[in-house]
Order: sequence, then C-alpha cells, then structure tokens
Amino acid sequence: MDGKELVKQTLDQIPKANANAKRIVGLVKENGRITGYQLSDSTIVEKQQAVDMAKQGQIAGVGIAHRKDTEYLKSIPDSSENNNLGNLPSVSPKS
Repeated sequence: MDGKELVKQTLDQIPKANANAKRIVGLVKENGRITGYQLSDSTIVEKQQAVDMAKQGQIAGVGIAHRKDTEYLKSIPDSSENNNLGNLPSVSPKS
C-alpha cells in the first residue's frame, strides 16, 4: 500500500464534490490553530461550517477525519503538494 492509500484510510469520509464546488485557498488561524478557511470565491467560513459544506459536496479536494469528538478537514492525497492544507497560506479573518 502506498502512502496516498494509507492517508486515505485515515479519513472517515471522502465526499463527492459537486461540479461547482469551491476549493480551500487559505487558512484562518488563531494562536496557531485552524479556526476557518478561505474558499476560492474569497469567502471565509468557520471550521465546522467547512466540514458541513464538504459533506454536502460544496468543497473539493478534502476528506473528513476526526480527533476525539471533533471533525476536521484533511487534504485528499494527489500528485501536488501545493494544494495540501498544511501548505496553504494563513489569511486574516474579515471583521
């Protein structure tokens, strides 16, 4: 089993993205922790809202995992490192 398949097994769910699904292009962080995401249409959503959107196929390129009772998004492994969530820039939340 290659590394990509191993990572996919750590995901609870890999939702099928809709044709018009957005992509995550930036991370909103507070004290080093991800609290939200900037989407490809420049909107910023909170972490749980993004999980819900991904489950509905509204965000492409991510799967859903969990730690204890908290669900979160993880990148689906592909041939590009540039779109991995950990490699995305941090953005400021719009006030």
